Amino acid sequence: MKNFFKTIIAFCLRVLARTVVRRYHPRIVMISGSVGKTSTKDAVATVLAEHFLVRKSEKSFNTELGIPFTIFGVENPWLNFFAWIKVVKSALALLLLPNHYPNMLVLETGADCPGDLSRILKIATPDMVIITRLPEISVHVEAYASPEAVREEEFSPAYALRVTAPLIIPADDSYALDSAVRSPAHIISYGISDDANVRISDINFLEENGKVVGMKANVNVDNKNEKIFVLGSVGKIQLLPIAAAIAAGNAFGVTIQEALKALETYEPPAGRGRIFAGKNNSVVIDDSYNASPVAVEEALSTLKTFPHAKRRVAVLGDMLELGRYSVMEHGRIASIAADSSDVIVAIGIRSRAFAFASKKHEVFSFNNSKDAALALPYIVQEGDVILVKGSQSIRMERVVEALLANPSDASRLVRQEKRWKEKV
Repeated sequence: MKNFFKTIIAFCLRVLARTVVRRYHPRIVMISGSVGKTSTKDAVATVLAEHFLVRKSEKSFNTELGIPFTIFGVENPWLNFFAWIKVVKSALALLLLPNHYPNMLVLETGADCPGDLSRILKIATPDMVIITRLPEISVHVEAYASPEAVREEEFSPAYALRVTAPLIIPADDSYALDSAVRSPAHIISYGISDDANVRISDINFLEENGKVVGMKANVNVDNKNEKIFVLGSVGKIQLLPIAAAIAAGNAFGVTIQEALKALETYEPPAGRGRIFAGKNNSVVIDDSYNASPVAVEEALSTLKTFPHAKRRVAVLGDMLELGRYSVMEHGRIASIAADSSDVIVAIGIRSRAFAFASKKHEVFSFNNSKDAALALPYIVQEGDVILVKGSQSIRMERVVEALLANPSDASRLVRQEKRWKEKV
């Protein structure tokens, strides 16, 4: 019965949202892929706001329910009846009354199950599609027949583009490159590859007074070199949204100078490689938003190369929704964790594979994030660099909060809304 009502609600929202889009004709930018969508969406919206009145998806509202909320300009009503009434009133007001509506919508799209993106594409046809990384094994793969099926669905918005419309793809992703030849769109690539149209190079940590404060790199567009920076977060993956945003801006007439100026105000979303001062003069890398194998691999690479670390501590929670690939991927990541850290902290049943990764490491294992949050402050030593990462349902932000030197920083973590805090 619950699924029946959800289907009816989703259908009604889809019809209303499609009608609003047809009335106002905003340009539609869709962000799809498995890794880095929200960061890319935020960076792209920041750049395009230089020339357009932009509305972007809030947080990670990327489903057939979340995208209508963005189109209507309302918050997620959750289970609040009166909030749902407000959603309907807002939609009807857009249809019946004069409105100063955005002329650009930047929409993050997500695929949890087969057919999700086809339903989203019934709401709006994109004028630009930006693809983020499409890894070998992605999150949500358990719902699909194969990893290839996940990648095909995540790339599918590209096939809805009209001829010559911009399709922005990661130059370092072989699947995206191979799939792009089937699209009639104008292809623009971004990434580290020498062939990228927007190429980033010389990637390194950004330091001030001997402390890491972010990332830095060079970016080359049309044979012009500029410097790019990301403050407050670490990891090569934090620079790719910047490159994608520059490419998107370029396609819509935003110069690289204008893009870089706009990006001075950009910071990655909460839980994406954010760095915080930790207890006992440690450093916490908060990557607690979610976890897929490729994202954990990237995060461990960041931990391994992080400068000035006395000990590197990998606090890793379960990676969920991997289905039959779960055992294999947890085992593979376990060997990477063993090579990237001095201390391994495993949280959850599946993460026990991390704890057994190496006999040479100091290893701790906990059943859940609450238990880990109670114990870890007593384990942390001065000079530790601590990576915290795990799937959303493991609630790794609890661990991050327990490790913060400044309790007030908790407001900058993921899932701090009352709705989330009330969940077990």
